[in-house]
Amino acid sequence: MAVKKTRNKKQMTLGFDEPSDAPVKIKKATEQCRVPDVSKKNRKSSSKKSAAATAESMAAKQRDISVSEFFAKNRHLLGFDNPRKSLLTAVKEAVDNSLDACEEAHILPDITITIEQLTDKKFTLMVRDNGPGIVKAQIPNVFAKLLYGSKFHSLKMSRGQQGIGISAAGMYGLITTGEPVQIISRTSKKKPAHHYHVQIDTAKNKPEVVLDEDCKFELSTGTQVIITLEGKYLKGKQSVDEYIMQTAMANPHSTIIYTSPDGTVYDYQRQTKKHPFIPVEIKPHPYGVELGLLCKMAKESAAKNLSSFLCNDFSRVSPKLASEICKKAKLSKTMRLSGVTIKAGEALYNAINETKIMAPPVNCIGPIGEDELEKGLHRVVDAEFYSACSRRPAVYRGNPFLIEAVLAYGFKFDSPGKNGDSEKENQPTMQLKRLANRVPLLYQQGACAIHKAVTEINWRNYNLSQPRGSLPVGPLLLTVHIASVWVPFTSESKEAIAHYPEIIKEIKLAVQECGRKLGMHVRRQKRIKQELAKRGYIETYLPYIGEALQEILSLKDSQVNTVVDKLKDVLEKTRKM
Repeated sequence: MAVKKTRNKKQMTLGFDEPSDAPVKIKKATEQCRVPDVSKKNRKSSSKKSAAATAESMAAKQRDISVSEFFAKNRHLLGFDNPRKSLLTAVKEAVDNSLDACEEAHILPDITITIEQLTDKKFTLMVRDNGPGIVKAQIPNVFAKLLYGSKFHSLKMSRGQQGIGISAAGMYGLITTGEPVQIISRTSKKKPAHHYHVQIDTAKNKPEVVLDEDCKFELSTGTQVIITLEGKYLKGKQSVDEYIMQTAMANPHSTIIYTSPDGTVYDYQRQTKKHPFIPVEIKPHPYGVELGLLCKMAKESAAKNLSSFLCNDFSRVSPKLASEICKKAKLSKTMRLSGVTIKAGEALYNAINETKIMAPPVNCIGPIGEDELEKGLHRVVDAEFYSACSRRPAVYRGNPFLIEAVLAYGFKFDSPGKNGDSEKENQPTMQLKRLANRVPLLYQQGACAIHKAVTEINWRNYNLSQPRGSLPVGPLLLTVHIASVWVPFTSESKEAIAHYPEIIKEIKLAVQECGRKLGMHVRRQKRIKQELAKRGYIETYLPYIGEALQEILSLKDSQVNTVVDKLKDVLEKTRKM
């Protein structure tokens, strides 16, 4: 019996029901685990099916890739990587274009934004402005051709730079819904408005006109664009609502009326009728030009000789300075540009970097201004203390830039802590808002130079608690704005600023200036709070002091009342002081 039980246990562990099943199941298991035999015949047939590629066959597959076709497959590079962010990016590109157009035409912007939800994932975005309008012949290219614009080659501050944004938004709408972009534009009240439906041919990066007709438009001049796209609407941080709020804060000269998909209307009326500074285009600075670009500019220049090339094609180069640069490079200032070889260009490039040249002019950038920054912050938050700082222009790689900062302290957050938490634990982290050329940056905060600079500041010097390597804690909102002719974004989606040491240094100086004012306010408030507490103690115990004096000095009731009244008068005078 014992032997039989042991045999049955072994059979059960192998998965056999009876001893007769063992040979059959072992055979099936070995057949399943056996490596397939690849014979010579099979190898020959497989080699015929996947023939090796040749140089000729690979050359036959090669073809041009249009920029729109590339971005259609890599739309995440432009900020269209998920439905929620795609809706925000489309709004951002349309609003930025409207603000730029109005400011260049010296028109105070009136912008209307409406988002209508058609289905769970399908939205219609409408943005209308009172700008100068768009010439009829240019409408298809502006809205349905990538890398088409007027700001890429101009060195002056502007929101858009690459000529990609609104065209990419229209392309995303076409890919996700199949709907073309609808445009109405009018350039004069004496002329009819032009109504277009356009879509982009991604293979050729060319616009296709679906509809072209004249129509009526309620504005004398302006543009209206409608894009149907796939998206997702959520409130809170990194939402369309947050972007509109920050845009209103950075542009107090504009009126923005925004209707959200849930029907809520946000009306941001302009806080000032003062037009913002209009930047002036400048020539490139010698320090901002690299060797390859310098040689290219010399070949394409209309100047007759090397000296005139340096004076006419660059900023801050006088004839005297041009002669000094040529002398250091051991080149003749009357040398024809056709004789500038790579070796001569390298000598010229080194001489430029060895010569002290005045910083580029700063009329190419327009700051928001300290007063306007405070008015913009008043527009969105009600605080007990405001502080703003606008730095003088600085330079990175020959490009002028300017840093501004404004903070608000002492307002209520809508995020109460858990039951049982102390008041200190309930305080949230500081809210950091980032702006680049008046445009809010909502994504990739941790990768941005602004975040790096703010976290490296020691906020304990201003009586604020700060965890190591993090933003400070308290009822504080900080906005930092960088204005530049060319903002060094880390990607095409323009969400974070590169970590240039010059930029980080200027950000720290601007924020520290605001911090010093905040520290004085916090210390003063703390001192007043302590004095009020002491005064409260004195007021509480004044009657008992009177009673003690009466017992010690044997005073009458009238005398006690007189002493107490005098003490109250002294206390009131110190309160007023």
